[in-house]
Formats: sequence, C-alpha cells, structure tokens
Amino acid sequence: MRYMEPVQTRKSLSQLRRGTVEYCVLALLRDGARYGFEIVRELSEVDGLVTSEGTIYPLLTRLRKEQLVTTFWRESESGPPRRYYELTDAGKSALEDFAKEWARFRDSVDAILTKEEG
Repeated sequence: MRYMEPVQTRKSLSQLRRGTVEYCVLALLRDGARYGFEIVRELSEVDGLVTSEGTIYPLLTRLRKEQLVTTFWRESESGPPRRYYELTDAGKSALEDFAKEWARFRDSVDAILTKEEG
C-alpha cells in the first residue's frame, strides 16, 4: 500500500514554501538582475520549490512595491523588451536578515527531528 501524505502535512509544506520563496527570489537576484521568466525557470528546476508564473509575477510586483527590488526594461534579441528585476539595498538587508534567521531555524528544527529517543 502506498503512503498517502496527510492533508495537514501538505498544507504545512505549502505554507513553508510560500513563506520562503520570496527569499529564494531575492537570493537569485543577489548575483545580478534577471527577468521574470528566468526566475520562474530557475526556481522550477529546484526540487521541492513548486512555482509558476502565476505565483512569481505577483510576488515580484509585491517585492517591487515593498522596494526590495527595482525594475528596468532591456531589449531582447528574441522578442519584445523584458522587464528585469534587481535587488535594492533594502532587499539585500532583508535577504541577509532572513539568511541568519533561516540558519538558526533550520538548525533548531534539524536538532529536534534528528534527536533520538532516550
């Protein structure tokens, strides 16, 4: 018989993904500007990060409104101009803060999950 993941587990994992994907986007922009579909493609190649254009574009709009990213247009050799997203100083700070907290959180959860009964 095949293991069926409980509904609550799926919901919890979905909430965890939703809460962290924005920082994954910021991390992708750390090395330079990218256009939206490039971000979608890179995130979809990572195991466990289920993303789509319908998720990422609204997120990018919110990040822009929160001034964590800025945008500019660049001509494309293969079609219309593309909107590129670039990390702002505020975005860099938010990413650094998240990275510190994430490491602490991850280590704490790992310590509990790997603790042997005794």
